[in-house]
Amino acid sequence: MVVEYGEFKGNKVMTLKRDADDRYPFTFGKAKAKLIVENFEEIKKFADEQ
Repeated sequence: MVVEYGEFKGNKVMTLKRDADDRYPFTFGKAKAKLIVENFEEIKKFADEQ
């Protein structure tokens, strides 16, 4: 996994990539990061569903 940090319209963002050539990275800011952290267990359950 590749993690990059940057800015978008003056706000800090984090980008997650499967590898350096990932065509569809996942980019989010601090507000979304806090939401993800607060709901991590539910997200994990969702990801683990068959």
